[in-house]
Amino acid sequence: MLLVSSCLAGLEVRYNGTHSLNHRIHELVREGKAMMVCPELLGGLSTPREPAEIVGGDGEDVLNGTARVRIESGRDVTDAFIKGAYETLRIAKEVGASIVVLKQNSPSCGSTHIYNGEFSNTKIPGYGVTAALLIRNGIKVISENNLSEVLETL
Repeated sequence: MLLVSSCLAGLEVRYNGTHSLNHRIHELVREGKAMMVCPELLGGLSTPREPAEIVGGDGEDVLNGTARVRIESGRDVTDAFIKGAYETLRIAKEVGASIVVLKQNSPSCGSTHIYNGEFSNTKIPGYGVTAALLIRNGIKVISENNLSEVLETL
């Protein structure tokens, strides 16, 4: 079973109330080959919500306690991001997911890049909080851009 970001399956759960529909991912969910998760909603955040970025590092640094997740107005939402990451990990283990497809650039889900924490639309290499936790626990995390890597295995 694959886990996939809910926004990639077409649910309007992104910070601004939109989705990032990937038709192939939507089809995998419909076929019962993938299950949707949204770490930010699992962490208690609502839709819509202010955009959030990791300040002072990436998801690894957040998990290590040396970086924080803040919304654009400055409020710290680190605890919600960590809670959502652990809930996503629990679900991944429960369903036996060895691969998770997460939305690139997200402060939760980014698997190679995230925004730099300055709300300037600048991306930097790094992991989101959920991606970092899943990787720490031996679960492969890829972005929607690399979906073809796993399609042959389904």
